[in-house]
Amino acid sequence: MSAKKRLKPLIMAAFASLILVLGACGNTDGAKPDQAESEDTAGGMEGMDHGSMNHSGSGEVPEGLKEADNPAYAAGTQAIIESDHMPGMKGAKATIVGAYDTTVYTISYTPTNGGPEVKDHKWVIHEELKDAGKEPLKPGAKAGVNADHMEGMNGATAVIDSAEQTTVYMVDFTSTSGEEVKNHKWVTESELSPVQ
Repeated sequence: MSAKKRLKPLIMAAFASLILVLGACGNTDGAKPDQAESEDTAGGMEGMDHGSMNHSGSGEVPEGLKEADNPAYAAGTQAIIESDHMPGMKGAKATIVGAYDTTVYTISYTPTNGGPEVKDHKWVIHEELKDAGKEPLKPGAKAGVNADHMEGMNGATAVIDSAEQTTVYMVDFTSTSGEEVKNHKWVTESELSPVQ
């Protein structure tokens, strides 16, 4: 058998493998069609890959974070989530794990794992920013991120998009799609409503 005839099956196999790989890459955002639609309509969430969001957390809070003295929703009580940081969140019933007074920020950053820029990510708190000092940062300021809410976030340099002094909550909830989420960080007081 000539070398040319022996190479033909190998070339055909390599070509078939390439087609399979390229076909698998066609849906690069990793979202299911119905999930992608809900993300596109989630106001202000453009550019966020919710698939890489760490929905559940450890329950640990950053050093220096102060518990709220008189929160609208005390630990152990329930509230309805009115925000849509990720699919299945809006309308879910949350159990409050903890309430804290701090400054919350929306940030934009390029993930350390080489992913696309994330814009207006909600939320990172003051205590999750590296060397942020005591005073709240103003929009346009830059700071290192010490939080891992999403893949590639920890260690990234963020630009502050907005800042707000408020009470933030760590919550447990079951998403409207049935996913159980524990110790989700963070939901602001304005993103919660009383259970009717």
